[in-house]
Amino acid sequence: MLNSGPKLLVALDYSTADQCLALVKQLNPSLCRLKIGKELFTAAGPGVVESVQKLGFDVFLDLKFHDIPNTVAGAVKSAANLGVWMLNVHACGGARMMEAAVAALQAYQHKPLLIAVTVLTSMDESDLLGVGIKEAPETVVQRLARLAKDSGMDGVVSSAKEVNAMKSALGPAFLSITPGIRPATAAVGDQKRVVTPEQAIANGSDYIVVGRPITQAENPAQACAAIAASIAD
Repeated sequence: MLNSGPKLLVALDYSTADQCLALVKQLNPSLCRLKIGKELFTAAGPGVVESVQKLGFDVFLDLKFHDIPNTVAGAVKSAANLGVWMLNVHACGGARMMEAAVAALQAYQHKPLLIAVTVLTSMDESDLLGVGIKEAPETVVQRLARLAKDSGMDGVVSSAKEVNAMKSALGPAFLSITPGIRPATAAVGDQKRVVTPEQAIANGSDYIVVGRPITQAENPAQACAAIAASIAD
């Protein structure tokens, strides 16, 4: 099933394919999946997705599509044609945009999971206020998550701090992907709403996204294996 397998997603925040592949060749696809975002995809293109897939890894293509419905539908089709396991859009694009993304995948026999981003884990209440939103992140996440589910999405991206309430409101089958994950000994960096891997899984996260604690570790393979073991059933 699309939502079985490793719960750990390693964020490949690199600027070249060579850097990416040097790291990926140290990892084990039985322990993790890979997240390719804007920096790497813009620099290396679809070829880097194909390269890591040939090494046996599932790919979460994290491009956060946010545009008019027709444009997003076309982008979603292009991503699905790459054979990715998961891709995402911004829930703030609204119901019509998300519905268009869902409809774009209906013809695919093996369609990827389609996820909506709610509130970035680098944002807190003051950041939301700066863009005119006078509610707590938790409130905004819950509203956008319900909109995403009603629009046919498979799940959402949010902080693990919001997962428990979301699962209670929308049911356990609605997937939760949580970045902003840091082992207790790791630096927080530019994240604000952070939790440990173990806390995230205990809160109900289906998948956790970890970047620098693995990619910048002295031994990335060891760091990846340790985090995977810490969240094993």
